[in-house]
Amino acid sequence: MLKITNSSKTFNPGTVNEKRAITGLSLHLAPGDFVTIIGSNGAGKSTLFNAICGDFLTDAGTIVLDGRDITFTPAFKRAKVIGRLFQDPMRGSAPGMTIEENLALAAGSGGWFSHMRAGDKKRFRDRLALLDMGLEDRMKQPVGLLSGGQRQALTLLMATMNPPKLLLLDEHTAALDPGTAEKVLKLTRDIVSEHKITTMMVTHNMNQALELGNRTLMMDRGGIVLDIRGKEREGLTVDDLLEKFKANAGRAMNNDRILLS
Repeated sequence: MLKITNSSKTFNPGTVNEKRAITGLSLHLAPGDFVTIIGSNGAGKSTLFNAICGDFLTDAGTIVLDGRDITFTPAFKRAKVIGRLFQDPMRGSAPGMTIEENLALAAGSGGWFSHMRAGDKKRFRDRLALLDMGLEDRMKQPVGLLSGGQRQALTLLMATMNPPKLLLLDEHTAALDPGTAEKVLKLTRDIVSEHKITTMMVTHNMNQALELGNRTLMMDRGGIVLDIRGKEREGLTVDDLLEKFKANAGRAMNNDRILLS
């Protein structure tokens, strides 16, 4: 589903602020893969997502999605087939529009919102009910009135209303309280499983990295230093993961944001 080959990106080349963000990175994802990604700050995790989304052009390498080379495809065109959630719950939805209007925009229902079809409204209501947050009874309310957790759950629903070829989750529960974060994670698992969406999820929670999905990547200095899946991943502990990182990266992982439990 996703094939990245020898991708590199350096920001501010030739200046004192030169930063090698991605270096010769290659990655292949099969359809339906759910990959968790961990690494210290500055490892290149979000930069990798930005490259996939087309926020900038890479200096070298190719990016192929579902058999189509999107290396030079503009970001707005990639957004039609790539869903993305950010750490900030305030991103990804329009606060001045109602819940119903946000969902219509995500679904591409067409026409003016005032002429929304009854079938669309029922579909939105049914999908909102899955969140178990009572939002199906607040469809006419502005999104700006929702809590952070409610907005993040809504954004996840919007990003998968028309299942994308690839879903990118950039620490999408990090800003939520533990209870809400767990609810959004469960919703994530259910939606990804239901639609068999190929998914990449950045997390700083080491246990999440081992429990969710079918594959775990560890990044360091703009590259992938560890790719664990299958039997190798089964039964692996957090301590095992840290030792593997140290062996492959040549140094211990040192990051205050990493959650070991």
